[in-house]
Amino acid sequence: MKNYPSNITRQQFELIRPALENFRKRTKPRKYDLYEVFCAVLYVLKTGCQWRQVPGDFPEWRSVYNYYKIWSTKAEPTADSL
Repeated sequence: MKNYPSNITRQQFELIRPALENFRKRTKPRKYDLYEVFCAVLYVLKTGCQWRQVPGDFPEWRSVYNYYKIWSTKAEPTADSL
């Protein structure tokens, strides 16, 4: 994955990983690295691009959008910090 200005470091991501993992019940292994998904969400939020315009080196835009939708709609105390 290319290093975009919107990316955070892996160390920073490890601080919020537990909160993000709790939003989805695990039924099968993850297809994409959560770090890459989160960086793609940050890219969209920072640039204001459309979901379909997420660069190809991020995970598929539909998956990124689905994670964003889950993370932003769940009523969890940690959702406000995202």
